[in-house]
Amino acid sequence: MIEKIDAELARATQALSGARSEREVEAVRVEFLGKSGSLSGLRKGMGAVPAADRPKIGKLVTDAIARVEGLIDEAKKAVARRELEKDLHREKLDVSLPGRTHKRGHRHPVSQAFDDIVEIFARLGFHLADGPEIEWDLYNFEKLGFPPDHPARDMQDTFFIEKASQPPPPPGSPPTKGAMEQLLLRTHTSPVQIRTMIGQPPPVRIIAPGKVYRSDSDITHTPMFHQVECLHVEKGLSMAHLRGTLDAFAKAFFGPTVQTRLRPSYFPFTEPSAEVDVSHTLCDGRGCKICKYSGWLEILGSGMVNPDVLANVGYDPEQITGYAFGVGIDRLAMLRHGIDDLRALFENDTRFLEQL
Repeated sequence: MIEKIDAELARATQALSGARSEREVEAVRVEFLGKSGSLSGLRKGMGAVPAADRPKIGKLVTDAIARVEGLIDEAKKAVARRELEKDLHREKLDVSLPGRTHKRGHRHPVSQAFDDIVEIFARLGFHLADGPEIEWDLYNFEKLGFPPDHPARDMQDTFFIEKASQPPPPPGSPPTKGAMEQLLLRTHTSPVQIRTMIGQPPPVRIIAPGKVYRSDSDITHTPMFHQVECLHVEKGLSMAHLRGTLDAFAKAFFGPTVQTRLRPSYFPFTEPSAEVDVSHTLCDGRGCKICKYSGWLEILGSGMVNPDVLANVGYDPEQITGYAFGVGIDRLAMLRHGIDDLRALFENDTRFLEQL
């Protein structure tokens, strides 16, 4: 039995020394250590060994198997080294070639502006609110004080959708039937303000960012763009609170040196109303082609919430006041990066986006 063990060990050693590939090494393993292998089969013959010699013979068989397993591992490593050497001799590295660069993506400038605006207003104590992009006329126009003949209701300004046969009931008070039946793509995020006030008593302190749609397209307008609106309603608010919030937002977004100014204007849902300008950061307010040599750029519309709007949502205008303003996120991204054509933000030209 001992001679047979020595013979099988010598034969396995010789077979592995001549193995030149993983397949040949695996064939040796199966021949000697497989289920029907010659070395592993010696364990099955231990019954014919005298009882006194079994411990000794069993240890010799176990040691022989362990030895062959070690030789197999060494043979596999030797095969791997030979394959690596072949590859190194076959492939030559030209160190004069330029390195391979890996392109990295980044947030779109509109997304960056969106995130920054949400963060700024969160620090100012405003909560995020959302609403549907397919909206009822009731919330988009009527409760905001738009008269039936207002130009914004015209087909050339608004994307209208076919009337619904059975409109769902609105939250809160019963709506005007005709207005409720008309669906449209929201033209601003102001309907979110209406929905929030109907479902929540004052105080209300929200921002409503999202996509809006208008039938317009040129270098400063697109049919779909992004807007964020701010609403603060509670007792004792005045234009001073509006001015302070606007100034804090402008300085946080454009930088601490930016200045703001308010100009009288008109919006159906605010009274009084004001357009808000910021000093042009690219020319430091000295005047250039982009700001038409005025040193100022208009960024948003604002005002105190119209008492009729407060009454439309069930608030008492004698007790409650509020302010609101809305700004195009895409326009803010344009001003931040000095872009003169809004359409460039949505054409997905990587040559342009890589510059930002």
